[in-house]
Amino acid sequence: EERCTGDFARRMGDEFLFQELAETNVATMKSHDVKRIVTHCPHCLNSLAQDYPQFAGNYEVMHHAQLLSELVSEGRLKPAAGINGRITYHDPCYLARVQGIVDEPRQVLAAAVDSAAGGEMVEMPRCGKGTACCGGGGGRMWFDDQADQRIGRDRVQEILQTRAETVAVSCPFCMTMTTDGLAAQDSDIEVKDIAELLHEAVTK
Repeated sequence: EERCTGDFARRMGDEFLFQELAETNVATMKSHDVKRIVTHCPHCLNSLAQDYPQFAGNYEVMHHAQLLSELVSEGRLKPAAGINGRITYHDPCYLARVQGIVDEPRQVLAAAVDSAAGGEMVEMPRCGKGTACCGGGGGRMWFDDQADQRIGRDRVQEILQTRAETVAVSCPFCMTMTTDGLAAQDSDIEVKDIAELLHEAVTK
């Protein structure tokens, strides 16, 4: 029943729309006595954790990378067979630089990748809290920039230079921007969320 958190509306200056969305969502979650929220989107994570308390929306908020990491470490998710091939991970700005969440996504990937079967994790030069933007932040996701004018074009080149077969992401906006950027370079590198890769390893 929830609506968009309104994060991008606030970041782009539409405060009225943001407040309308926030107040509606807080009322909806109150009606369900929500205490804990797991979000797939780092932007939603930031908004729910940082902005929503201004509207009496106080929750325990966590990213799905944190939940999946917990489930793996507790043995509740057990990869049956790991993923092989060369994989690189792109840290989302709002997850790594803003929230400081860099270890949990890598723990999920470490569980999913089978080094014995040839699986390999490679890091890009700019990673962790020093990550580079995919080009979708601050509302740029909604702009129709040409591929050679996108903020994330340098990030696409870094991905290509890793010679990875798969780039793992943990943000829906990063997935869209990275997929589009690689397609513009005629690359066949797959873009997958860390949850997809873990799912493949668990269900093999």
